[in-house]
Amino acid sequence: MGRIQRKKPSGSKKKKKQRSDKQATVGLKQAQDHGVKKASPGAAVVKSEKKKQSAAAGPAATKPKDNILTKSAQFLREVKVELKKVTWPSRKQTIGSTAVVIALVMIISLFLGVVDFGISSLIRIVLQ
Repeated sequence: MGRIQRKKPSGSKKKKKQRSDKQATVGLKQAQDHGVKKASPGAAVVKSEKKKQSAAAGPAATKPKDNILTKSAQFLREVKVELKKVTWPSRKQTIGSTAVVIALVMIISLFLGVVDFGISSLIRIVLQ
């Protein structure tokens, strides 16, 4: 189950992109200095990120096991957030939609009743 991410200010995306571009060019220059031929900018960034991840993966960074209560609580928090995003219909819209559904159910049941009665009468006539 994924964690809910908060929106970042719109200016941070541009800054983040500029930082990643700078890191890519710095990584490319470092790769060329170390004798690596035709290194892509993304490769240098990926290598530096892997180093950061391996350094952070020490014993203190181990993730505690989630039990069913914490997972359930997280799920309910996410449900609450999603329900706030729902556009609920007004009372008038709900009553109108309910009336349409009830009317269509009555019409279809009447049609199916007539067809059933007709087919059963036809079979009764054929079997006699």
